[in-house]
Amino acid sequence: MSNANPVTDATFDQEVLQSEKPVLVDFWASWCSPCKMIAPILDQVAAEKSDKLKVVKLNVDENPGKATEFGVMSIPTLILFKGGKAAERFVGYMPKSQLERQIEPHL
Repeated sequence: MSNANPVTDATFDQEVLQSEKPVLVDFWASWCSPCKMIAPILDQVAAEKSDKLKVVKLNVDENPGKATEFGVMSIPTLILFKGGKAAERFVGYMPKSQLERQIEPHL
């Protein structure tokens, strides 16, 4: 089971924008190879940083509304939300060490 919980267009505002913790959202699709490559890394980060970071996944094929709203043009796109606002955006696969370096200042 994944440590990154799924969100939908319907649950996004409550789960992401109203979260007390920073939230890393993985905009992904089942057919996307780089999305599959980064998934285990996101699971590790979600487990290791669960005390100060929430990690969620939004399937763009099933939930196009929020992907469009936040200008997601290619996947995987990771957007870090803090205080209900997009604070950082990463596009494409990256190794765990690089991802952690990018998100650490926001935690």
